[in-house]
Amino acid sequence: MTPPPARARRGADAGLSPSAVSALAGELRLACMRISRRVRFESTHVVAPHQFSVLCRLEEAPRTPGELAEIEKVSAPSMTRTVAALVERGLVERTADPADRRQVILSLTRDATSLLKDIRRKRDAWMSVRVGHLTAEEQDILRQASAILTRVANE
Repeated sequence: MTPPPARARRGADAGLSPSAVSALAGELRLACMRISRRVRFESTHVVAPHQFSVLCRLEEAPRTPGELAEIEKVSAPSMTRTVAALVERGLVERTADPADRRQVILSLTRDATSLLKDIRRKRDAWMSVRVGHLTAEEQDILRQASAILTRVANE
């Protein structure tokens, strides 16, 4: 007889019933969402969360508005408005695609790169203050949980 997959064994070793696993999953999902929302809105006075997301996508690589709309799961007109606002603020540059002059390639400006670093620094500082107020034991638990949650997110 073949042993169950490692993932199934881990759950069984934890000794949690299926309903307890379900309850824990819900609690973790909500906690992660709340933290994400709090961190995300720490810098909304600088740039809106959807604009920050677009800037992060352009930090990875220059893209067309259509590619951004697809990645961000929004309509083309919505992305056009977002990009226009970022261009107007001097955070995004439009250049003609050399392979297809009808297409526009979007990329970050130096100001945008600097802004992204600043926003990340502020968000990390917000989180650091909260983690810094925890006990050493709680910080160790979060260190372990971070590794586990990263593994879960990558499955």
